[in-house]
Amino acid sequence: MTLRQNTRRARGLAAMSPERRREIARMGGRTSQARGTAHQWTAEEASVAGKKGSARYSLKKAEESRSTQ
Repeated sequence: MTLRQNTRRARGLAAMSPERRREIARMGGRTSQARGTAHQWTAEEASVAGKKGSARYSLKKAEESRSTQ
């Protein structure tokens, strides 16, 4: 059995330039806004998301401080 080297080429979005990816994302955002299907955050959803992000950040910082000691 011979081992194949990882010679795969990038496909899809991975093969595109960052500028082209941003252009595609921008078009999708504009389309969803125009159609009225874009997600709009309620105050409660935003609060939950902020608390979740804050908790993950503090957990990560605590883990980093433990690993450096």
